[in-house]
Formats: sequence, structure tokens, C-alpha cells
Amino acid sequence: MYAFSEQNLHKQTIFVVDDELVNLKLLDKVLTSAGYTNLILINDPNEVLPAYLEHRPSLILLDLNMPGMDGYQVMKALAGLDDPLMPPIIILTAQHQQEYLLKALEAGARDFVSKPFDRRELLMRVRNFLDAHVAHRLVRNQKDHLEVLVEQRTRELQETRLEIIRRLGHAAEYRDEETGNHIIRMSKMCALLAEKAGWPDQQCDLILLASPMHDIGKIGIPDAILLKPGKLDPDEWQTMKKHAEIGARLLDGNDSDLLVMAREIAISHHEKWDGSGYPFGLKGEDIPASGRIAALADVFDALTSERPYKKAWALTDAVQLIRDNRGNHFDPELADLFLDDVKGFVDIKNAYLDYPEQEAQ
Repeated sequence: MYAFSEQNLHKQTIFVVDDELVNLKLLDKVLTSAGYTNLILINDPNEVLPAYLEHRPSLILLDLNMPGMDGYQVMKALAGLDDPLMPPIIILTAQHQQEYLLKALEAGARDFVSKPFDRRELLMRVRNFLDAHVAHRLVRNQKDHLEVLVEQRTRELQETRLEIIRRLGHAAEYRDEETGNHIIRMSKMCALLAEKAGWPDQQCDLILLASPMHDIGKIGIPDAILLKPGKLDPDEWQTMKKHAEIGARLLDGNDSDLLVMAREIAISHHEKWDGSGYPFGLKGEDIPASGRIAALADVFDALTSERPYKKAWALTDAVQLIRDNRGNHFDPELADLFLDDVKGFVDIKNAYLDYPEQEAQ
């Protein structure tokens, strides 16, 4: 237990609650003579609650037998505040029957002092309870401070990790001669589609942050294949398809929710609902939901974006492809959600254009 200076303890706020003015004056004299300087004398028990909210005392000396509102009712009202650091309450009572004292302790009192008061006993109890309460308050304040520091540091680490993920995502896109805006658009479309599918907010945020890593495996594809301007031959195409597995391996070995989902998307966003995709030929709901969402968002943005090797598709043509491949390439329910609100996805497209003149219509 901490030990505090007498000067520190003497500055603590003490409530003295008693309907008898003579008792208030006596306690005021006893405590003041002992050096306590912040006493609040309360003659009307109805004033305890508002005074408590204003002054937050470190100790309460409370009479039990008072008209209008007795000490038990005062303690009940204080308990209703749900203060996580309620100050100790010492009961002042002329009652010596055990039932009264037990009732007071059950109501929240920490101790009691019998009337007439023994000065030394009263001051010893006051000092000990003040010392304990101030120590508890200090520990709590230190705990709150540490929690703030931990939260701040955790946020900094999270932001650093996310920045690394974004930069790695950009690195993969730049190797493929795509712009960094593709991963921004694609990730925001993933989050929108997840929201429409009924995902909770936390999971929508997660796919927003994880989906930029969907093509990270392209880092492992040779330039001669990745940057080839024409159509890939069968062997080259087999090599290109390995980027999904390469990406999964790059993201493996960490069990954080973010990297688990990033790996899931990397390995599965080229799977197709009908089982004709790669790398495993998964079918239907065997494909992770995050991969199904990423597949639709990735294809739509890729179709409507200009690349050195192709022109951007017209919006109507891209939407028609999604419609035609509902239940083939794409999860039919996700395709329906997309088709029900094409404008929402076009708005994302237009908010993060590669070139302003490319606005989708």
C-alpha cells in the first residue's frame, strides 16, 4: 500500500453529513484541529448527491438516523451513480445493535464510529481510509494512463502495418503497369459489396484493408510474362496463374485477422462460382466469401479501366458481363447486390479516377 504525506491527506475533500448541527460543529472542530482543510458540512441529506457530483469527496462521514432521508437511503442514492471509485463511507451512529450495523455494511458502508466519538479513534479511521482511497485512486489513474499509452502505441503500430500493406499493394500494381488507384477503387468496392451482403462493420473495414494485397503475388512473376503486351501462350498463362499461390505464401505465417483475410483473398479471388477458376478450381460456397467479393470488384474495375494493352470497356458492357456471368464466374447473390446498385460502384470509380477525363457514365 502506498503511504502519502500528511499534507496530501489533509487536502482531501471530506463530507460530513449529519442533521444535528451540534454534531457537525464537533466533527468540524475535531477534523480541523487535526489539519484537515477541505471539509464540506452537510446538514440536509438531500444535498449529498448534488454535492457529491460537484466535489467528488475522498471520504464520507455519514449519520444514519436523519429525517426525510436516512443514511441507508443516502447510500442507495450514491450506489446508483455507479462510480467506479466510490469513496469509503464511515457511519456515525448511536445505534449499537448488530442488525443496524450489518445493514449499514451491506448498504455500502466500510466502517462505523459510535457516538459519542472517541477523538483518537475517529482520526485514526479517517486517516487510514483516506490513505487507502488515495492509493486506489492513484493506481487507477496510472492504469488509465497506461491504457491510453497502450492504445496510442497499438494505433501507431496498426497504422504502420497498414501503410506497409498499402505500399506492397502499390508495388504489385506498378509492376503490372496498373495504377495505385486500382487498389483503392477495388478495396472500396469490396467494402461496399460486403456491407450490402450484411457483413458487420468490423468485417467491412477488414476487407477494405486486406483486399489491396490481392495481387501481391505478381511480384514473383517474371517481367517477360507480366509485362508482355500481347496474349500469353499456354505455358506463360500457367506461370501467370501462379501469382495467386505466390501471394498466399507471401502473406502466410501470421494469424492476425487482417493478414489471414489478405491471404484468403490472394489465393481465392481468381476462383469462379462454377468451379472453372484457379488455382484450386473451388466451386460455389467452397470459395471464401472474401474471395468471391474481391473477384467481382476486381473484374468490374479492371474492365472499366484503361491499360496500356487495352481500352476501358463501356460501363454498359461491363455491367452486362457481370449480369451474363451471374452464377458462372460470380456468386449470384453478390452479382444481384451489385446489379441492384451499380451507381454506388460507379461513384467509387469516379471518385478515384486514374485520369479525370475517364469518368464512367
